[in-house]
Amino acid sequence: MRTARIASPEALGQILREARLRNGLTQSELSERMGVSKRYIIEVEQGKPTKAVERLFDYMRETGVDIYGQLRDVTNRG
Repeated sequence: MRTARIASPEALGQILREARLRNGLTQSELSERMGVSKRYIIEVEQGKPTKAVERLFDYMRETGVDIYGQLRDVTNRG
């Protein structure tokens, strides 16, 4: 398991991409599972900021909150 600080949309995208790859999923497979477009997955992984994501990171900066992500295998979910 690897822990990474998530301080930007780009860092969030990177850790989500690593998690997807670690679990052997293509962008198409993940988008189908989630019920979203493949374009959405691509943009999230590229760190394209959305208003909601940008506001979240603004909130974190203003309040001094840090978030961390842990990469773990989720392929064996029940």
